[in-house]
Amino acid sequence: MKIKEIIVVEGKDDTTAIKRAVDADTIETNGSSIGDAVIEQIKLAQQTRGVILFTDPDFPGEKIRKTIAELVPGCKHAFLPKNEARPKRGKGIGVEHASIDAIQQALESVKEEMTEFVSEIEFEDLLGAGLIGGNQAKDRRERLGILLKIGYTNGKQLHKRLQMFQISKAEFIHAVKKILQEETK
Repeated sequence: MKIKEIIVVEGKDDTTAIKRAVDADTIETNGSSIGDAVIEQIKLAQQTRGVILFTDPDFPGEKIRKTIAELVPGCKHAFLPKNEARPKRGKGIGVEHASIDAIQQALESVKEEMTEFVSEIEFEDLLGAGLIGGNQAKDRRERLGILLKIGYTNGKQLHKRLQMFQISKAEFIHAVKKILQEETK
């Protein structure tokens, strides 16, 4: 599988994992304090070939994703579920631990960020679905992120991410119904 866009990852091990799974070029941020030179490189990549942000499904990875998305509008996003980013043995979480299949699936399900889109999904819909402020809210948001392929978010970020990736109300309702069905099994 050849990827036209340049994939932004956190480090060398992520690049190695990506290149095992697909034919692609990468830019490494080398941590969460992204330098101006790296941002300029990403801006150039966005102008010439497009960019896919593919960071670890953890707090630093989300911070990197948010920083780049603010400075370089219009990036695409690939998300890896946490369970796909854990090593077989040992600790840690990251793209470098993902299987070839998991990386390929994440890249096949890339989401495009849209800046001018009015969501059909209201904040009240999130409350009604038990995605905010409840015992199961965190688990439900994590499962929703997997089903919609938008990654895990906290309660505050969820509404924004649903808007950013133009998730329709029908897609949202379908995913919530599936989560509720899974919980009753």
